[in-house]
Amino acid sequence: MQRRDFITGIAVAAIAWPVAAHAGRWPTQLVRIVCPLAPGGGIDATARIVAARLSEIWGQQVVVENKSGASGNIAAEFVARSDPDGYTIYIATFPHATNSYLYPSLGYDPVADFVPVTLIGLYPLMMVVPNSSPAHSVKDFIAYAKVNKLSYASSGHGTPAMARRCTSRRSCSSAGPALK
Repeated sequence: MQRRDFITGIAVAAIAWPVAAHAGRWPTQLVRIVCPLAPGGGIDATARIVAARLSEIWGQQVVVENKSGASGNIAAEFVARSDPDGYTIYIATFPHATNSYLYPSLGYDPVADFVPVTLIGLYPLMMVVPNSSPAHSVKDFIAYAKVNKLSYASSGHGTPAMARRCTSRRSCSSAGPALK
């Protein structure tokens, strides 16, 4: 058994069990899994694997609907405003936990407007530097970045916070505001 199949099986079982135990037939119509990122990425692929398996188990169509943009805020707000009938499911990613710290206001409450159903998977994030780097700890790296005005790449998440900080200061390096 592949690890992916095992994780998918656990996720599907965790979602399907409470539904199967519930009185009455559910679902009776199409179920949407709203993905906060563009098609083709890791989260989208995961959502499609889960959707296909849930369609088999429930005997009802489960589709993935991508609503990308604003670090997941567009999708999260869409789901938060959807009818609380169980037919719209949000596959939350790490920005769901951090956006309230990066954006001055959200059109939803990331805690009060959502109910966790199951954990689908985990993936580690690591910070690595070449062996030749003078930074051998996070503290060393931050000090090095402040002195050397490093730049960084971003898939979009975190960029709005840096842009807000830069507009409120006279001069701004790409790494300076994010590291102060």
